[in-house]
Amino acid sequence: MPPAVLVENLKKSYGSVEAVKDVSFAIEPGEIFGLLGPNGAGKTTTIRCLCTLTTPDAGKLELMGVSVSNNPRTARQLLGYIAQEVAPDKVLTGRELLELQAAIYHLPKTQARERIDQMLTLLEITDIADRRTGSYSGGQLKRLDLAAGLLHQPAVLILDEPTVGLDIESRSAVWRFLRQLREQGTTILLTSHYLEEVDALAGRVAIIDRGKVISTGTPAALKAEVGGDRITLRIREFTGDDEAEHARSLLADLPVVQDVIINSAQGNSLNLVVDKGGEALPTVQAALKEADLPIFGIAQSQPSLDDVYLAATGRTLMDAEMAAVGKRDLKKERKASMK
Repeated sequence: MPPAVLVENLKKSYGSVEAVKDVSFAIEPGEIFGLLGPNGAGKTTTIRCLCTLTTPDAGKLELMGVSVSNNPRTARQLLGYIAQEVAPDKVLTGRELLELQAAIYHLPKTQARERIDQMLTLLEITDIADRRTGSYSGGQLKRLDLAAGLLHQPAVLILDEPTVGLDIESRSAVWRFLRQLREQGTTILLTSHYLEEVDALAGRVAIIDRGKVISTGTPAALKAEVGGDRITLRIREFTGDDEAEHARSLLADLPVVQDVIINSAQGNSLNLVVDKGGEALPTVQAALKEADLPIFGIAQSQPSLDDVYLAATGRTLMDAEMAAVGKRDLKKERKASMK
């Protein structure tokens, strides 16, 4: 049996901007697979290519063994796509919107009614189905969008940031529903920059940074690869480069320390990989005190997917996210100044 989703050496540029430089991964049938990375990493471009909405420059794309490039119509019949932005016609009721979606998929009327009722029940929105969607909350709109994408019972469901902007209750409802779909055999590909979302839902994950896949595996395996517990500390609120390097060299020589990474995006904080956090913490504190180096802040933790990203790139996902936001704001300022 071929993979449910196959992406090999995908590349896509917009002018001089390489949105996707080289992305490859495969998803098995009935699996929830996560694409994790900051905004601007290439996640949305990757799935838009898979959904036939964007033409790739190079690469191989398949859904259930069907070439997306050579047979786009067949590929579209195999997938359901839920975009990040939800923009339904606010005049239609939820039920009317689903009826329109069923007509687009050419579902027989009897079958359409049955599936609409089924989706409304599963997503717990039957009580608002006959209200205009303009009165829906963000969480209700997201559930309606899920219902629309699942009416034709696709083999593969692709979701771009499925819970962005939702409150905790709505996010939990979406998570429960996605787990139900997986149990029923639906293959799910989701993009997210929420660490806890990917960790909770995905059986496997590919971490994307600047248009490339930097790590692939189960969340547990990826965290195990970076090894050890974590100690994060700041010498000062904003530590100078020389002092941070001095502290790094000092701590790297300690027997309990496996590795030290300087996170320049967070005021040159020091991220330590240690053998046993509880035993290593006093050793680290003592070494800094003996070297007459202060401690502005210190914390111990278990390895996370953010540590995987940090080990591979030298920055956290939040740092990358903030950098992407900064670039977008700078572009806006430049455009405004040219007017």
